[in-house]
Amino acid sequence: MMLAILSLWVTPVLAVNHDTDAGAVAATVQPVHGLALFDAPKYGADFTHLDYVNPDAPKGGLLKQGATGTFDSLNPFLITGQAAARMNLTYDTLMQRVWDEPFSVYGLVAERVELALDRSWMTFHLNPAARFHDGHPVTARDVKFSLETLRENGRPNTRRVYGFVTAIEIIDDHTITFRLLPSAEREVPLVLAMLPVLPAHYWADHDFGRTTLTPPLGGGPYRVASLDPGRSITYERVADYWAADLPVNRGQYNFDTVQIEYFRDDDVALEAFKAREVNFRRESDPNAWATRYSGPAAEGGLLKLEQLPHHRPDWTLSLIFNTRRDLFDDLRVRTALDLAFDFEWLDRAVFRDAYKRIESYYPNSELAATGLPDAAELALLEPFRDSLPDAVFGPAYEAPRTDGSGMAGRRGNLRKALALLKQAGWMLENGRLVSAETGQPFSFEILIQTGQEEGVVLEWVRTLDRIGITARIRSVDATQFRQRLNSFDYDVVNYRWINSLSPGVEQRLYFGSENAEVQGSRNYPGIRSPAVDALVAGIADASSRADLLTHVHALDRVLTHSRYGVLLYHLGHDLVAYWPPVTRPAVTPLYGMVIEAWWATRP
Repeated sequence: MMLAILSLWVTPVLAVNHDTDAGAVAATVQPVHGLALFDAPKYGADFTHLDYVNPDAPKGGLLKQGATGTFDSLNPFLITGQAAARMNLTYDTLMQRVWDEPFSVYGLVAERVELALDRSWMTFHLNPAARFHDGHPVTARDVKFSLETLRENGRPNTRRVYGFVTAIEIIDDHTITFRLLPSAEREVPLVLAMLPVLPAHYWADHDFGRTTLTPPLGGGPYRVASLDPGRSITYERVADYWAADLPVNRGQYNFDTVQIEYFRDDDVALEAFKAREVNFRRESDPNAWATRYSGPAAEGGLLKLEQLPHHRPDWTLSLIFNTRRDLFDDLRVRTALDLAFDFEWLDRAVFRDAYKRIESYYPNSELAATGLPDAAELALLEPFRDSLPDAVFGPAYEAPRTDGSGMAGRRGNLRKALALLKQAGWMLENGRLVSAETGQPFSFEILIQTGQEEGVVLEWVRTLDRIGITARIRSVDATQFRQRLNSFDYDVVNYRWINSLSPGVEQRLYFGSENAEVQGSRNYPGIRSPAVDALVAGIADASSRADLLTHVHALDRVLTHSRYGVLLYHLGHDLVAYWPPVTRPAVTPLYGMVIEAWWATRP
């Protein structure tokens, strides 16, 4: 899968400081310029630019990226349709998140914010200079419209979080107050601060609930300049963008034109990049990185190939079991399928030893559980001991291992897998695994999206066949994949979760029982666990960083030992390739490279 920046409006995960001492800027009822996680924001009220940008970066030039699949909508807020990549560039939010702090937001449309010490209300003071692209001023009425519209028509995560707002009070054109339910999690105020601002006057004459290929009115640093439906979209920088010189924006949004070209698959996208039809690419395949970028351009330094470190949790790539299906509702079955996956062979034979095995839902971070659970974790887990696997109370999960030699090296794990399957009521009959009770064969379908994924799962399919299991690979296009993913129409799906350095309310969307049957949620396995529900609630309401880590570590133990999927692999750095005149800043922030801070050098 290509790691293009395909930002839809997935609400960021943030938390808020509620200390009451004089130094706790984030919880004061006085108007402040920013909110931060547990501590005061890094940047003071007088900051001029972010540390990871070049404030003097020139404006101009073209950034041309590739994406795979297609698109059929320019409304990124709806669950229906496949929205075009980078539509977020056309919208402003009340406050803007930065990427060199775990979670902090600073003023954008709202230049100041007040937050009650008990989190029962928050008031935004809008910047009088804020404008939509048609010159219409942004007012409190637009903010009210945005929250109400997204609460009614948005994605499940936005509907839930915005549902914590019980009343909206417009004080004047530039001041608006949200009143919150007492049950609102600690991080909800900062999630609300990330509200995208929609123009009420535009949507008065348009149907927000329908997908559209007509560019809607926005207010962000870019607007849609042109599109070839499903094939390409071009954004142009708004020359008179009202917020261009705000501290959170200075040195960003430098390219005059951002163009996204869609390709059938990632192989075609890579060839287009090598032919300079695309000038920036994030590579997700280490094998391709090692073998398909060489040549005079790379050797001579014209083509830039860089491994940029980051300290964010890597994507949790997984072959996810749909436990809504009876076949996967047994831990012994899921464990057996996990035992049949040979990462060591795959990494050696296909990926040239480039990857690390994922053994946590928060890989590459301090959020991953390690060793034995400590006393604080045990206190959270003990009330649910009877409903949890015994392994949860032992060492942190370690993925099954082989010697990487191939089928011969898998025999030990396959013997264990067959023993577990026998315990679960399956037996071998004429070389095929069947239910001892019904005679039904053990077979399932694996839903994938790209050719690269097929190569990853093919060896697993072959190995499963050795123990009598029939697994079929079903490859579909991006639109069909999204539709089936949203409706949980799969047995096993090759997909991912994306986490931040401070998990929060989105963990309920990912793993909570209440979202197990909510189409469009990210509870892909269909998890229904009182222990998980309690832990994700504790994460969202953590009172300190230490408290947060304890809850996340405990949750990680439950998820990994419950084997809700075959955890795959991660890199720990970003593989980035680009052609001149594309140029990057010297500093790479905590979360990794930020393309909005790049620019084109002048001839």
